[in-house]
Amino acid sequence: MTINRGRVRWHCRRALLELDLVFSRFLDDQFDHLSDAQVEDLQELLNLEDHDLWAMVNGSKECTEKRWSPFIEMLRHSSDAARSGDA
Repeated sequence: MTINRGRVRWHCRRALLELDLVFSRFLDDQFDHLSDAQVEDLQELLNLEDHDLWAMVNGSKECTEKRWSPFIEMLRHSSDAARSGDA
């Protein structure tokens, strides 16, 4: 199966501003380094509702799938960096 990275990148655009900001940083810093298998897992994660996904990123809800944990950690790091103003 061929992964359409452009489509996955587009699905990273979120209606919830906080997530949109976090994903923007994630896309800039991490996305191009992901393997096809990782992009497939990310695509599944992106099917979650914004509020559920944000709850996992901000730590108020536990990540429900082990394969998503690395992305949640990357997103948390992107969120922390965005809040602190790191470049």
